[in-house]
Amino acid sequence: MNVEYRTQKDLPCDQLYQLFLAVGWATEDTTQEMIDNFNIAFLHSTFVFSAWVDGKLVGCVRVLSDLHFRSIIYDLAILPKFQKKGIGKELVQRCRNACESSEWLVQTDMAKGFYEKIGFKENHDYFLTIPCKWF
Repeated sequence: MNVEYRTQKDLPCDQLYQLFLAVGWATEDTTQEMIDNFNIAFLHSTFVFSAWVDGKLVGCVRVLSDLHFRSIIYDLAILPKFQKKGIGKELVQRCRNACESSEWLVQTDMAKGFYEKIGFKENHDYFLTIPCKWF
């Protein structure tokens, strides 16, 4: 399998939606307005890395960062049939390489074991949120 890694932020909305649908982060009843704007968060992120096989988006990750002190990983998603092949690990490594001196944060429950395997440690900080209109 030949994986091509890209740094483009303007990921195709339809492929991004299909990826999120496949990993359970979107639903079939997602509005067309949301699908048409699915890449907005990626366009406004500090870094975006994606993985492609035969011209198809198979994985992606986005990062918000101040480029010095803190960087936060969001939306690491890999199509299920491409999981456990090193793609997620490679995408995270590319994030870390982009801003090596930064503290790296990720909020997760489902993928906790994955992140621990690649060097993340659990902390007990509290995150407080105000949900967006889409969730």
